[in-house]
Amino acid sequence: MTFLQLLDALSNFVAPALFLAPVLALAGRWMLRRDAAAPGFWLQVALNFAAGVAVLAIGLGLFGRDGRMASYVALVLVCGSVQWAAARGWRN
Repeated sequence: MTFLQLLDALSNFVAPALFLAPVLALAGRWMLRRDAAAPGFWLQVALNFAAGVAVLAIGLGLFGRDGRMASYVALVLVCGSVQWAAARGWRN
């Protein structure tokens, strides 16, 4: 595998988490009440992205291949939970 092929495979692996992270951060700002102690937008994006990549890596390890629907369901649930916690959703 060449370096460009490896870079392409890695970018395709993290693409769902990279798409979901800013979408959830924007949706959190729109749907949840803003708390002064909540982290900034880019920190929320970074937290969502890190959690998403971790979930996808765990799914790859458990199932032995990428792209299983269970991994994507777990991605949405975990990233949604991280966004809710980061935005201090329990205070609403």
